[in-house]
Amino acid sequence: MFDSNIYEIFDSLEDGITIIDVKGRIVFLNKKAQKLDNIDLNEVIGRHILEVYPSLSQRTSTLLSVLETGEIIKDNTQSFINFKGQKITTVNTTLPIIKNDKLVGAIEISRDLTNVKKITDELLNLKNQLTIKRESKDIERKLYTFMDIIGESNEILSVKNIAIKASNSSSPVFIYGETGVGKELFVQAIHSASNRNTGPFIAQNCAAVPEQLLEGILFGTVKGSFTGSEDRPGLLELADGGTLYLDELNSMPLSLQAKLLRVIQDGVIRRVGDVKEKKVNVRFIASTNVHPEKCLNQGLIRKDLYYRLNVISIEIPELKKRKSDIPLLVKHFIKKYSTKLNKDNMQICEEAMDCFINYNWPGNIRELEHIIESILNLKEDNIITLNDLPEHIRICKEFSLQTCIEQYEKKLIEDTLKLCDNNVSLTAKKLNIPRQTLQYKIKKYFGNVMK
Repeated sequence: MFDSNIYEIFDSLEDGITIIDVKGRIVFLNKKAQKLDNIDLNEVIGRHILEVYPSLSQRTSTLLSVLETGEIIKDNTQSFINFKGQKITTVNTTLPIIKNDKLVGAIEISRDLTNVKKITDELLNLKNQLTIKRESKDIERKLYTFMDIIGESNEILSVKNIAIKASNSSSPVFIYGETGVGKELFVQAIHSASNRNTGPFIAQNCAAVPEQLLEGILFGTVKGSFTGSEDRPGLLELADGGTLYLDELNSMPLSLQAKLLRVIQDGVIRRVGDVKEKKVNVRFIASTNVHPEKCLNQGLIRKDLYYRLNVISIEIPELKKRKSDIPLLVKHFIKKYSTKLNKDNMQICEEAMDCFINYNWPGNIRELEHIIESILNLKEDNIITLNDLPEHIRICKEFSLQTCIEQYEKKLIEDTLKLCDNNVSLTAKKLNIPRQTLQYKIKKYFGNVMK
């Protein structure tokens, strides 16, 4: 069906390749497909696809469907049981093979999602169990409240004020903030202060699940909606009467965003593969760590969905824009991890605190917390000094303009000397300065005069 060198190329691919002829018999499985399905090509060559994968049928096999219709099937999620009884989940693209204008077979490219599907199913079942237990008051999940949001700066007080008002509403909320600013803390606080606080709080990061599985996780599935599927409620059902938080909304496929928009507008869901609809009462909160305007310009979020979610808009400031809160946060995290690590009376010196204040914190509050946790794990005495701080924070202490110029000049001379094998005359020529001037600067910065 293909030249032999093509099969060699197929064997080198990371995705599984399965080829059948026009009668549905297996012609080829590349090494990845053999490993994925735990079968040997010699065991299955020439056997019908349904004999090797008995859980499939003429209707559910994408390869056989393509043989019948001659049309391409893209990004189809399929769970099946191979002839050794193992359950496999893949996302497939299946194409007809045409030779001399005649259909001669079909080829399928499969990406293994077995482990991801297993993990997401376990997480979904766990969320379901937690929701049921919470409803039966067997357990109480501790969610953050507005009291847990540390800060007295005008920037954070302004945001808290908007969030408190949002908690008195049932309208959707859209939150933007860089990674590590504390978006979920605000979301949980809004839920905790709302009249839905006795209902479920469900959070889902849209980037954490392959897009082929996200629809089933959100909307749920019915048995037989695709091969291997089961009757299972989705997060929209689990969040009924409470709050559903969708983080990194910009990672959700646009087709799924359209279905989510209908749920927000009509309050109606339909499980994947089901014909019945169900009403749900869910309060939606969504967030991104990319600016909404950028998401819209790049087509990552549908405009109609954004405008529907952006009824109440909250932008959480970066830590570098609320530096007056840093001492409060530092003391809070020192207290938190002192208690956790059984270390008494931990303090921080003024110089170290100044470094924390002057640093720009690209990882925001999460970075600050992790650094303090790391320091306290290694501390033997009870005061955090300059030497305990990571080097990249220590060197960020504010310098005068003169100091910055001198540091740059020293580095430039050092690099040029290395380039010129420590030849002072050649270095001076490259730097376009007199040799005597260079010797003076070498003595100043390095303590010796080179010849």
